[in-house]
Amino acid sequence: MKLSECSVRVTADVIRGKWKPIIVNALKRKPLRFGKLLREIPEATRKVATQQLKELELDSIVCRRASAKRWDGVEYSLTPYGRTLVPVLALMAKWGVKHKARI
Repeated sequence: MKLSECSVRVTADVIRGKWKPIIVNALKRKPLRFGKLLREIPEATRKVATQQLKELELDSIVCRRASAKRWDGVEYSLTPYGRTLVPVLALMAKWGVKHKARI
C-alpha cells in the first residue's frame, strides 16, 4: 500500500497542525466567534489560528459564518462532517492521558 493511501495518514493530514485538534475540541460544544476561540487557545497566534481555521474550512471540518452586521464579526462552528472527528479526538485524548502517566 502506498503511504498516500494509508487511512491513518489521511486522517493525520486533516488534523495535522499544532492547533487543529484543539480548535475542533473547542468548537465541539458550541459555535464561537474568532476572539472567543482565541481566548480558548491563548498560546496560538492570531496568524496561525487563522491559517489553521482556513485549512479546516477547506477540509469541510469547520464552517465560517460572517455576520451581515459588521460589528458581529465571524463565527466558527463544526460542520456535521467535522463532528465525526469529535470521537476520534476523544480516543486520542484518552490515549494521551495513559501515555502521559507512563512518561
